[in-house]
Parts: sequence; C-alpha cells; structure tokens
Amino acid sequence: MVRICMAGATGLAGGTIAAAFAEDERFELVACVARSRAGETVHGAPCFATVAEAISGTDFDVLVDYTHPDIVFDHTMQAIEAGRRVVIGTSGLTAADYARLDSAAREADTGVVASGNFALTAALMTRFSLMAAEYLDWFEIIDYSRPKKTDAPTGTARELAERMGDVKQPKYEVDPATVKGEPGLRGGSVNGVQVHSIRMPSYSATVTSTFANGNSRLTITHDADSHSADILAPGTMLAAARVTEITGLVRGLDRLL
Repeated sequence: MVRICMAGATGLAGGTIAAAFAEDERFELVACVARSRAGETVHGAPCFATVAEAISGTDFDVLVDYTHPDIVFDHTMQAIEAGRRVVIGTSGLTAADYARLDSAAREADTGVVASGNFALTAALMTRFSLMAAEYLDWFEIIDYSRPKKTDAPTGTARELAERMGDVKQPKYEVDPATVKGEPGLRGGSVNGVQVHSIRMPSYSATVTSTFANGNSRLTITHDADSHSADILAPGTMLAAARVTEITGLVRGLDRLL
C-alpha cells in the first residue's frame, strides 16, 4: 500500500483527488496539507499547514502536489531532500525547473512524475501530437483557459510545446521573432514552437495542436471542464503507483501509459 500526502487537499482538484486516494484500497491517505484546515482532519487524515510540517510529522511515501506555481518547486525539493517521492499536478514550472528537479531526484535516489494534465484524454492528445510532429513539419499550439488562470501557457500546453520541439523544430517561412508590426501577436515561443494563449469566459481547459502538410490540415484537441476534477484522479493515482519504481524525473502521463 502506498502512503500518500496530499498538498492542496482543500482545493478544487486536490480535494477531489484526496477523496479518491482515501477511498482506494491501493493507497493510504496519511497526511494532507492546507493552511485553512491545519490541525484538523481532512478525508480521515491529519492536516498540516506546510509540506515541511507534514514531512516531519508523518511517514508517507509519495507527496502529491496540487497547489500553486509559486510554491510547488519548493515543496518538491523539500520532499526530494527527505527521500520522498513526488507527483506534481501543479502547472507553472519551466524546463529549467524540471531539469533541477531531475538532478536532485537522481542524486537522492528517488523519483518524480510531473504532468501538465493528468486527464487520460490529455495524455492521449499529447501522444498523438508527438506522433504527428514526427511526420508533419508545420505545427503550432493554441491554449484556451478561464480568465483567472494565472500562468500562460497552461502546464498542458507548455509541456506539449517543449516535447514537440524536441521531436522536431517546426517550419516557418517568416521567423516569428522577426515579424513586422507586433511580433508578440504571433504568440510566444516554447522550445521553438509557437503557443497562443487565450483567456476568456466560457473556456475552461482546452489545448489544440494544429498541423499542416501542403493543403491539408490536422487538428488534435483536448477539451475538458476544469470544474470536473474527477477526470484527473485516475491519471494521478496511476502516477502515484508508478513513481515508486522511478528514479529521477518522468515528465508526461503519456509516458506511463
């Protein structure tokens, strides 16, 4: 049985996922982290104000983090230094951040799984997009989310762009950085891939990768209601089970399918 500490246990996603861990006999939810409920019991587990307090106060195997971009890196480093394993469901970390976490995890002989999106449909969208990038030279990404989304692009779109750029650098007739007028209107470059982020009401969590080959186009879209956090639970639980076998960082739920 894998012992879980859930950071962000009172949030929309974290609360749903914590409840799923508490109900699944493969796992034991032994600690939660949420300042608003510190000193109380959440989903049957003691709740701490900080990850550091949870590390010193409980003996867990895996930290699952659904908190905030500003603190997830520190949470992960604290867990790695304590020899614990980590599943990162919080977006906002950069490729450089992940490189540092990979190095630290390898040095500590522990493992981390991170994914911009733990929905199984998002993992499949990523896999199919990476396949398409092998064969098609032209591709860009459009990232849609709600107005309150604090990071751009989303973790899903950032991870996808970084990995697609590793497969192949897309083709451009005009370098986006040299566009006349307002170069920023061509989007932002993530590992050489143009990403366009839209933040408006009515959107929730949508990422579209668009490809072209001559006069034909291919569009692959993951579209989900981010208010339905239950779609994240199966993938997060898969990662929590598999991270016990990993040394270093594995990025992308699709790598575990």
